[in-house]
Amino acid sequence: MRIFNNYQPLLIAKHVKTFFKGRLYIHGRGAYHYAKGLLVMPEQADDQHRKTVSEVNRLINQLNSPQATA
Repeated sequence: MRIFNNYQPLLIAKHVKTFFKGRLYIHGRGAYHYAKGLLVMPEQADDQHRKTVSEVNRLINQLNSPQATA
């Protein structure tokens, strides 16, 4: 289990993408489970959990998508 003392969505997204499956805890936001490289929505999620999961998963999808070269 990885513990994040601060909510840093990009760092969390890179961690989840790299380790693919596991658990993490964000101080002030709670515990999360991730599988298949994405955060999983808890069964009884409040608004803060929903926002965190959707934001981190959006960043993971952006990291996975190919970057357009200019």
